[in-house]
Amino acid sequence: MSLTLIAPALALTACQQQPAEPVASNEMGTMTGSNSMTGPVDPGAATDAAGYIAKAGAGDLFEIESSQVALDKSKNQKVREFARMMIDQHRKSTARVKAAAGEAGLAVPPPQLMPDQKMMLEEIKAADADAFDDIYLKHQKTAHDAALALHEGYAESGDTPALRQAAAEIAQVVRQHIAHLADMPAS
Repeated sequence: MSLTLIAPALALTACQQQPAEPVASNEMGTMTGSNSMTGPVDPGAATDAAGYIAKAGAGDLFEIESSQVALDKSKNQKVREFARMMIDQHRKSTARVKAAAGEAGLAVPPPQLMPDQKMMLEEIKAADADAFDDIYLKHQKTAHDAALALHEGYAESGDTPALRQAAAEIAQVVRQHIAHLADMPAS
């Protein structure tokens, strides 16, 4: 595997989780130590700006990409309207996080899906017409529950005031999305 693929993956993983053992640098400048993910990332655990930015970006990216699939595959008008709203509002929350990070002088790397988000997106893409809406909505609920925990957690105990304010604002919108999901028709 090339270094160009490994380095970004290590950087993203480092933002997501504290190492189980100390990370040291050897003469080559590479990281050593344990930092593998053994389960889903605790979305509420990001109290540092870099971790919050990475997780918020990944969450928005999942919402946008999965909702674009819903626009292509769903036959249910309410699901399609919800998907349009998700694309619009998650683009706005991405912009809000970028603006807050800019205020704090922080760089925002391009978002990348977390492994569990990749798996959910693949399930959504692979769903047949009869099961599509149920699978899409189930994964929307999972993603929004994680997003709410992330944004509420960072708003409460994050390390960057501008991002804490953005997280509090975004949490309010995520609560509205969860309410919309509760009103979605079950098939």
